[in-house]
Amino acid sequence: MRIEQLEYVQAVTRLGSLRRVAEELHVSQPALSETLRNLERELGVELLDRRRSGARISAEGRELLPYIAQVVEAVDSLRRAADEQHRVSRMVRVGTVSAATVSLVLPAIREFRESHAQTQVEVVDAQQGEIHTALREGSFDLGLVNYLRGDDLAPEFHSTELLRGRPVVCVRADSRLARLAVVGVDDLLGEPLIVMRSGYVMHRFVHRLLDGRQPLFSYSVDGAEMGKIMVANGLGATILPDYSIADDPLEASGVITWRPLDCRSTEVLLVAQRRKSTAPPQAARALHDVLVRRAGALGVRAA
Repeated sequence: MRIEQLEYVQAVTRLGSLRRVAEELHVSQPALSETLRNLERELGVELLDRRRSGARISAEGRELLPYIAQVVEAVDSLRRAADEQHRVSRMVRVGTVSAATVSLVLPAIREFRESHAQTQVEVVDAQQGEIHTALREGSFDLGLVNYLRGDDLAPEFHSTELLRGRPVVCVRADSRLARLAVVGVDDLLGEPLIVMRSGYVMHRFVHRLLDGRQPLFSYSVDGAEMGKIMVANGLGATILPDYSIADDPLEASGVITWRPLDCRSTEVLLVAQRRKSTAPPQAARALHDVLVRRAGALGVRAA
């Protein structure tokens, strides 16, 4: 049984003759008639009442029309869903806290584009709460967020750990702090400090690290990339996960560098998340797989 056979039965019912159906569908009348006879033989029912004046739907055929309509509608729904899946697969939307943009996200997108040249990738820098909201609403396919070691992962998302690192001090290479082997809290307090805005995990870490003490001066910024640019321009120091600075062009060119913190610090995890309630588009799954593979190749992913 083929779906076009059922559609032919519906067309005969609507138009009232094989001739009119053949004309509308641009098929030969003998081929149309033979197709319907094959369906009748398969079902064991005379669907058409054939007379010299033409063929009409039979009484038995009319009894089966509701079932035929259900099958055709189900197939139409499947086609619409497939079209929508195809449309969505042409765009992958990723929300990220930008912590590992240079070391992981950009290389992963470059690799993904090699095999998905027609798929657009939209990358949006946002805070963790904003990313979670967008994932719940379906406006993001993937979210890349940071957690501190020991934090509870949001239970409504599938979470895959990508990178694991330590908070470090990112400084300009010619700064006073760059001459230190290890940077303590007192050292930080004597310099302008560039702090991630409230809502970022690193804001929470710095607040815990300073324990109420105030730096000489502080800036509030959105995301690691802006923080590194401000460091490169001599505006102060910032605290980021080490994987956010690794392979950065500003570090590779010698403009910025990093130093470990002289304190008991926790690990920072970069996690890829997606909704549990719906299956992601194929392209989003493919990008997720590339991110996981790339993270493994960096050698700083947790076992």
